[in-house]
Amino acid sequence: MISLAVPVVLSEMGWMAQGIVDTIMVGRLGPAAIGSVALGNAVYYTPSLFGVGLLLGLDTLVSQAYGARDHDECHRWLAQALYLAAIATVPIMLFAFAASFVFARFGIAAQVAGPAGGYLRLMTLGTLPLLIYSGTRRYLQAVGEVRVVTVTYVAANLLNWLGNWVLIYGKLGFPALGVNGSALSTVASRLLMATMLLGFAWRYERRRGHPLFRHWAAPKILRLRALVRLGAPAAGQILLEVGAWNLATFSAGWLTPVALATHTIALNYASLSYMVPLGISSAAAIAVGQAIGAGDAARARRAGWMALALGTSFMLCAAMAFVSMPRALIALYTRDARVMAVGPRLLAIAAAFQIFDGVQTVSTGALRGLGETRVPMFANLVGYWLMGLPLGLTLCFLVKWGIYGLWIGLTLALVVIAVTLITRWKRDSARQLQGATEAG
Repeated sequence: MISLAVPVVLSEMGWMAQGIVDTIMVGRLGPAAIGSVALGNAVYYTPSLFGVGLLLGLDTLVSQAYGARDHDECHRWLAQALYLAAIATVPIMLFAFAASFVFARFGIAAQVAGPAGGYLRLMTLGTLPLLIYSGTRRYLQAVGEVRVVTVTYVAANLLNWLGNWVLIYGKLGFPALGVNGSALSTVASRLLMATMLLGFAWRYERRRGHPLFRHWAAPKILRLRALVRLGAPAAGQILLEVGAWNLATFSAGWLTPVALATHTIALNYASLSYMVPLGISSAAAIAVGQAIGAGDAARARRAGWMALALGTSFMLCAAMAFVSMPRALIALYTRDARVMAVGPRLLAIAAAFQIFDGVQTVSTGALRGLGETRVPMFANLVGYWLMGLPLGLTLCFLVKWGIYGLWIGLTLALVVIAVTLITRWKRDSARQLQGATEAG
């Protein structure tokens, strides 16, 4: 499990590092620039991560085919995933482009709304490469080729850092583009990621004696439907979860630029720690799916519980770090005294939900390995949208607890979701084992 999880975790952290690099690099432009990047990303990633989620069915379909040693079936699912990526790109780009013009109409401060709109419009250019990368990555992970994903992220982050330095501040003869330069740098890194992973997939298939493009499968409606049937609930779950946090970011924009900047920094740290159980979640989906494909329900159950133990252990360590050195963590972004006054207590709230965040994330992956993607979606609907967000907005704006109230509501949501999903994993994995025992 560790050998499978570590490269995937590093890849998830590489994904998160792109946003962190963007935020840190624009940080010297002031709190308004940090808030602009946060709002632009919040709006962009809500629809784009739905597109990424549509491809999560590959975790189940490819890993189970690989466990059954049907390698050609793995190849066919990759082709359908890339067709689905191309289809999903159009509505995502149209939505994000239209949304880039509405920030000011929702009461966002002018010094944030204008740059956020320009940032968002440029980010849409990287949508197709992002989805191609996502589909190819899930395929490579499911067949055990995980290290190449880490290599790709290292290269992409180096390019993103260099691009930010050049384009934000006008180095090496380029004009200083501010937050727009950060968006262009991210788009360039996405192009690199898609190109590299397609190259690695081609190399893998050639090594197996099945060149990637020589027997490329045509679009098949039934296969696309099967992919969507598994991926749509997973995409809905991501949309509900990311949408809840992005709505929180949008709501923080109604407070002050300082509150928004502090929220962004705390959320970046919570999101960075989340990348570890998210990577373990992907590893759990692959390990459980391969075991189910091989007809070994006992191994699938062990893999899921082992992944849960790894994820929660790490999140306990993250919680301790948030509590023990909050000011040092915030100082990596900014030394603004106003942010320093608010940030430590916000990181303390983030520490309170770390274990629950780890449990719900890894449980989602383990259930996906079994082919169950609907329950996590409904758990996120109830936890975030019917309970956590209403409470958080009430505490924030009516009770006047500000940004702290918003985060308290979201913490409650994570507790509810974690309890629901680990209970469902315990039941479903036991049922799989019982069914295998009776069949034997």
